[in-house]
Amino acid sequence: MLTVGIFPNLYKKNMIKVAKSLVFWFKDRDYLVKLPTEVADLLNMTHLSVDADELTRKIDIAVTLGGDGTLLGVARRIAPYKIPILGINMGHVGFLTEIELSDLYTDLEHFNRKEYQIDVRMMLEAKVVRGEQVLEEFLALNDVVVTKGPFARLIRLKTYANEAYVDTYPADGLIVSTPTGSTAYSLSAGGPIINPDMNLLLLTPICPHTLQSRSIILSKDDVIKIKVLADHPEVMLTVDGQQGYKLLPKDTIIVNKSAFSTRLIRIKKRSFYDVLRKKLSE
Repeated sequence: MLTVGIFPNLYKKNMIKVAKSLVFWFKDRDYLVKLPTEVADLLNMTHLSVDADELTRKIDIAVTLGGDGTLLGVARRIAPYKIPILGINMGHVGFLTEIELSDLYTDLEHFNRKEYQIDVRMMLEAKVVRGEQVLEEFLALNDVVVTKGPFARLIRLKTYANEAYVDTYPADGLIVSTPTGSTAYSLSAGGPIINPDMNLLLLTPICPHTLQSRSIILSKDDVIKIKVLADHPEVMLTVDGQQGYKLLPKDTIIVNKSAFSTRLIRIKKRSFYDVLRKKLSE
C-alpha cells in the first residue's frame, strides 16, 4: 500500500474543497494519506497530520496542489529521499506541474493504473563562503541567483568555472540555472530555452552594463565560483526565487550540479516542445 503526502498551497482559491476531494479520492482507492500539520488542521483532518520533518520519511509519493512555486518548495525538501512528485496545477503557467484541474480525476485514474513515467531533473547545490568558512548551503531545482538589493546600484561579479576566469560582470545580477530553470528567471533575462532532458549549467547575466555579455552554457561537471565585488552590503542570494540569503562584499558563492535529483511523475504523453508552445502562448 502506497503512502501519499499532499502538499497544498493554502492561499489558492478553492484550495480546501479541492484538497479534501483529493484526500477522499486517494483513500477510496486504498492509499494511505498524510498531510502536513498545518494543512491537516485547516482541513479538520488532524488524524492524517504528520510533522513536516517526519513527513518526507513516511511517504512514497508527493502530490503538490498549487503552481510551479509549490512544487519547487516541495522538490527541495524531498529530493534527498528520491520521492516522485505529481504536480497539480492551480497556478498560471505551470511548466513543472502535470495535471490541470479540468483533467484532474481523468489523469488521476491513469496514475492509479500506473500509466505514467518518471522524469528525472538535475538540481544545483550552492554554498556561501565567507573567508574560509562555508556559512550556508542550498539546493535548487530552477536557479541560484546573485542579485543587487533594493537600490539601483551596480554590482560586479567576478566569475570562474573550474578556477578558470570567465568574466567580471558589471550587472544587476547573475543567474546560474539548470535546464529546468531555463524557462524561469533566465528566460526573462534573455537566456536561451533548453530542453530539460539535458544535463548542463546555464550562466545568464541580468541587465549587464556591457555590450558583449551573453548567456554561457557550461558542462554539468563544471564548478562555478562567483565573487561579490560590490562595495555595499545590499547583495542577495536567492534560490528558486523562494529562499534568500544576504551577502557581503568579498563573499564567494560556489555552485555545482547536485548529487540529488527531482523526480516528476509524467502522465500525459507530451513533448517538452508541446508544453513550451502552449505555456508561452497563454
